[in-house]
Amino acid sequence: MADERQAALDAALKKIEKNFGKGSIMRMGDKADTQISTISSGSLALDNALGVGGYPRGRIIEVYGPESSGKTTVALHAVAEVQKNGGTAAYIDAENALDPAYATHLGVNIDDLLLSQPDTGEQGLEIADALVASGAIDMLVVDSVAALVPRAEIDGEMGDAHVGLQARLMSQALRKLSGSINKTHTIAIFINQIREKVGVMFGNPETTPGGRALKFYATIRLEVRRAEQIKEGTDIIGNRVRIKVVKNKVAPPFKRAEVDIMYGTGISQTGELVDMAVEKDIVKKSGSWYSYGEDRIGQGRENAKSYLAEHADVMDEIRKKVRKAYDMDGTTDDEEESAEPTDVETLDIETPDDTQA
Repeated sequence: MADERQAALDAALKKIEKNFGKGSIMRMGDKADTQISTISSGSLALDNALGVGGYPRGRIIEVYGPESSGKTTVALHAVAEVQKNGGTAAYIDAENALDPAYATHLGVNIDDLLLSQPDTGEQGLEIADALVASGAIDMLVVDSVAALVPRAEIDGEMGDAHVGLQARLMSQALRKLSGSINKTHTIAIFINQIREKVGVMFGNPETTPGGRALKFYATIRLEVRRAEQIKEGTDIIGNRVRIKVVKNKVAPPFKRAEVDIMYGTGISQTGELVDMAVEKDIVKKSGSWYSYGEDRIGQGRENAKSYLAEHADVMDEIRKKVRKAYDMDGTTDDEEESAEPTDVETLDIETPDDTQA
């Protein structure tokens, strides 16, 4: 009886694979990519907070927060990391606000970046769907969900009410996108804004546009908020930004990362390294002085940051110790990442057939 059931199951599995393609069904133990493949976010502190060393491939990420909090900067750093490892990134600029000069300063190669500035929300999401389905891109950024305006709203009069149009648009788009994002191992980052619900007396009145669909489909949701200003004398040179992992399906959520976003240059690698090294006693802090080993590296945090920026060998040495102390080795090391695109491309070759079937 058991042999008959096993034979029937094997026959069913063969038929499914014949009809829908190889890999359409498998035993969990046979699956090659049970180890989560990731790409660094471009921030050591954020990689640590995410719990898996970066953004997981084949998943949807939502980055939301108030205006000028650093959402686009966080996304552009991820784009730069993808390009650094030989991948291809696409940017759907629905807000028409991408600054090429700033993106270049963050390490983005704008010559290789695929950019679209759609006229309507439907057009933007159709372009996103086509790019993801091609299996040829590693990262897709949509900036922002709030700016994906439905065609009916653009064609209508200024005062017309369009209840739930954007929510329906996002719900339908994510139903289509989520499957192909997973199959093609694409990282999809949706940037979102914040709105306030009217008449909320208790609890948090803040919400994000586009309905509830993105909240459900997102594997990771990041809340980005400014904590304080960074000053040099009386001049404001950047912001201290707090990133909270509000939702995480691949690691424990609610972890936080604090980074310095400097005007013109983005996330300060030296700033987060100093903070993380001090937390693990790799760099000692006594009063206002910072010291590494026998050497004093600066009085005050900004001077310590400057020292690391000028001494790349010391910075690399501290970074290795920090990664080891936080148990981040073996997740998104450069050596592993450089090998990943080859594996993903091999998987992607079969994706269009799977989709068509």
